[in-house]
Amino acid sequence: MAVNGKPESGDRPMRIAMIGHKFIPSRNGGVEVVVSNLAPQLAGMGDTVTCYNRTDEEAKAAGRKKLPREYEGVRLVWTPTIRRRGLAAMSSSVIASVMAAFGRYDLIHYHTEGPCVLCWLPRLFGKKIVATVHGLDHQRQKWGRLASAYILQGEKAAVRHADRIIVLSTGVQRYFLETYGRKTELIPNGIEPAQPRQASAITSQFGLKHGEYILFLGRLVPEKGIHYLISAYKALRTDKKLVIVGGTSDTDAYVQRLYEMADRDPDIIFTGFQQGSIQAELYSNAYLYVLPSDLEGMPLTLLEAMTYGCCCVTSDIGECVDVMGDGGLSFPKADVQALQSLLQDLCDHPETVRAYQDKARQVISAKYTWADITRNTRALYRSILDGTSGSD
Repeated sequence: MAVNGKPESGDRPMRIAMIGHKFIPSRNGGVEVVVSNLAPQLAGMGDTVTCYNRTDEEAKAAGRKKLPREYEGVRLVWTPTIRRRGLAAMSSSVIASVMAAFGRYDLIHYHTEGPCVLCWLPRLFGKKIVATVHGLDHQRQKWGRLASAYILQGEKAAVRHADRIIVLSTGVQRYFLETYGRKTELIPNGIEPAQPRQASAITSQFGLKHGEYILFLGRLVPEKGIHYLISAYKALRTDKKLVIVGGTSDTDAYVQRLYEMADRDPDIIFTGFQQGSIQAELYSNAYLYVLPSDLEGMPLTLLEAMTYGCCCVTSDIGECVDVMGDGGLSFPKADVQALQSLLQDLCDHPETVRAYQDKARQVISAKYTWADITRNTRALYRSILDGTSGSD
């Protein structure tokens, strides 16, 4: 095990590669947030970590004119990528798997199901394999039939070839046990303590003030249930605005549907993708944070909202309820009327909102830290390499 961020005497540093994210550093999606935190912390413990980043225009924009080759001690390798919907992730992960198979690594850590299709190749060359299933991606509505079938093949490949599978929720853990008879390791995502910020940039850019808006923040994809939220909001009796923060993820048609539902209502504000200080201000000053998802892995945005002290409302799926505990409120999934009634009650009773703001901070500070998640993940790696943990 590691002590104070460094391996103990006799704890040999490991050579680790990570495949499956878009690129780091990035906050574009939950997977990218995980890898952006996990990889540098492992490097800080003395391990050699390589992340295979996807090369595309988005990465080039984030990396400015020259793509970086290092991030906080992590080596970055940029793989060629076919810039077409459904092919970008596949092409990048296939090339990364081939490169990693011939690389000098002890262990390859795949993130998400689809990239695991070729995880047998590095294993054939003697590498140990860990796969993290961030969610049951083949069930996501944004994918067509062929893409969903490919992702499902990745899931099956992980079951067959990975030395260990990490899941983020008890619901997904049950799924693997019931579907494949495969035991998995439950290691949730982490979150760092946050310092709330006063409204400044969000006031000048979007006209938002403290406590005067209901917030959704996440990817604009169908399984997030944003259409339920817009329908519920339009039936509310409130002077609070609805703020929808996030970018498209191969879901332009769905985003257009959301704009049509909003029907140019000046109280429904789409900000686009936001990060950094503006994102912190958005969380810090929201009256409510709402995540009405049909499907989740482990929602990092919910963790973030709670650590900023938001009163959180989610659908009653296990992945959200498990995170919140008694620190938030839920409604039956896809029930617009129930969501509208709950939001109306909270708009009418600010004292209830204040009570849940305090509870949210307490729940998160007690359960989720990146330091703990990194130590648990590293201990899993070590057990595989030392032969004290085999494939089920």
